[in-house]
Amino acid sequence: MLVLARKLHESIRIGDEVEVSVVEIKGDQVKLGIKAPPRITVHRQEVYEAIQRENVTAAGAEPSRVPSLAGVLHNTPESRRHAAQQSRRAGSSHGASQSSQNHE
Repeated sequence: MLVLARKLHESIRIGDEVEVSVVEIKGDQVKLGIKAPPRITVHRQEVYEAIQRENVTAAGAEPSRVPSLAGVLHNTPESRRHAAQQSRRAGSSHGASQSSQNHE
């Protein structure tokens, strides 16, 4: 583990994309600001551990007990594009099956 000392308004860099700054020091609490690209997730340790526990639980769940992820996706351009692609695929495959049924 690397241990660094920083003063108020000083920063450290993690790679080329992540910057961690000391924003405020009040008593025994230090507030950090973290600048990172959206594709890099940043969580408090206890939240990260809870997510990991949920992932382990979900991995062992029966597929019928796992809720749909449709409502969980973030409202990002990528998720909207993915949803539109899925919708188009579903529509085209549905149309193809109707078409073949009509010819039988």
